[in-house]
Amino acid sequence: MLVDLRNRTLFRLAPMHLCCYFMHLFTCYASSVHNVGKREMHKTKRQQKIMSLIRARRIGTQQELTTLLERAGFVATQPSVSRDLEELGVVKHNGHYTLPRATEGAAARGLLGLDPAGECLVVAKCEPGLASAVAVEIDRAGLPEIVGTLAGEDTVFIAVRERKAQRAAIRKVLELFG
Repeated sequence: MLVDLRNRTLFRLAPMHLCCYFMHLFTCYASSVHNVGKREMHKTKRQQKIMSLIRARRIGTQQELTTLLERAGFVATQPSVSRDLEELGVVKHNGHYTLPRATEGAAARGLLGLDPAGECLVVAKCEPGLASAVAVEIDRAGLPEIVGTLAGEDTVFIAVRERKAQRAAIRKVLELFG
C-alpha cells in the first residue's frame, strides 16, 4: 500500500506496478547521481570564466560579475558567484575584485602568483629561470594535498589530489613562500 501525498489517499499497487515504481525511483536516483559530474564541470568552466573576466577588466560588484557571466552564456546567481569567489580566493582590492597574488617575500624567492587550472592542477607563475627552485621548495615541503610538480622556465604545474585540495594547496604554497 502506498500513500499519494498530493491527494492524501491510500491505494494499492499490483506487484508489477510496484516493480515499475521502484524502477522509476532507481532511474531517477541514478540520473541525479550522474548529473553531479555535469554540475561540477559547469562550475569549473564558470570559475575559469570568472578568472578570465577578472583578469580582463575591473569588476566592482557580484551583480556586475553575474551579468557578465550571463552574457557569456553561463547560468549564475549571486550566491553561486559568491561561493565561486570564495573558492577561488578572489579578494576585493581598491573597490574591484583581484586574483590572489604572492607576497613580496614570495616574489623575492621567484613565485609571482598561483592560479587554479582545471580540477586537479595549479599553475604557479615564476620569475624567469626560477621555476625549478620554486618546484623543489614545494616538493620538499611535503604538502599532503600535492602529488607532484613539473617545472619549466617560468611556470610550475602543481598536481593536486582532488578538486577540494586545490584551494588548500594554493593557501599552503602561499604560506610557504610568505
